[in-house]
Amino acid sequence: MKNNDISSFYETEIETGFSVLRIKNDSEVVLKKKHPVNNEVIQFHFCLKGQTNFIFNKGSYTFQVLENHSMLLYNPQKALPLEVELSTDTWIVSILISIKKFHSLFSSDADHISFLSPENKARKYYDSLPFTSSIAVVLSQILQAKVHDSMKSLYFTGKVYELLSLYFNKNENPSTEQCPFLVDEENVQKIRKAKKIILDRMTDPPSLDQLSVEIGLSLKKLKDGFKQLYGDTVFTYLLDHKMDEARRMLNSQKYNVNEVGLKLGYSTASHFISAFKKKYGTTPKKYLGSVSS
Repeated sequence: MKNNDISSFYETEIETGFSVLRIKNDSEVVLKKKHPVNNEVIQFHFCLKGQTNFIFNKGSYTFQVLENHSMLLYNPQKALPLEVELSTDTWIVSILISIKKFHSLFSSDADHISFLSPENKARKYYDSLPFTSSIAVVLSQILQAKVHDSMKSLYFTGKVYELLSLYFNKNENPSTEQCPFLVDEENVQKIRKAKKIILDRMTDPPSLDQLSVEIGLSLKKLKDGFKQLYGDTVFTYLLDHKMDEARRMLNSQKYNVNEVGLKLGYSTASHFISAFKKKYGTTPKKYLGSVSS
């Protein structure tokens, strides 16, 4: 596991030949990652946010996967090691699963999955498609998961199985029982609009009631849907964003502590210092000192 707060790479091995990769780039630079993958593995890549470039054959070929799109890769004739470039503000989830394990998940009558048929077993397969709002919810849960180490394997097994079942269910029609606050893509877009509003107006954000009116969604659907998509409450998400901005501003060494607090909308320096210390375990002044030393 590697993690520097603004970019992170987590690999969780569910079992041999079956793992989940979670990669986030919240930094201001392109994040490059490589990961070995052999030719017996099917790769599922989901871009929940931003855009990702997949690089093949030592850079001779690239394929771009945009936000809310997926890519499936399988080539039994040739290994396809993972090499990606994540643009700024990009999150992806990747599922790597051996063909043997993958076949064991499906019944013999799964005719609509073309590359499961015997005649296609040795053929390469590529696919790139947009994914549904119900898949976006599961991806967010996987990406934002905060579970005890002893529960990780069980949690991710369940979520990955749910993800694959939604991915291959061609007759999927999300119901209110499956997803009571994200009935359709329109509601997902409204929640994404809410995120944009609070980030654009982070120094003077609207109240939750005002925000729900502005996006045209009930307060309950806003709160529940935001938590599902982004893993936190609206204002916890906003606070984390403000603290990331604070650290970036301090890293630039262009601002003093008071200036950073004012630019982030804090009415007093003490409020900013308290929030920063709670997030990072040190005061902005000490952090600034460590950057400039």
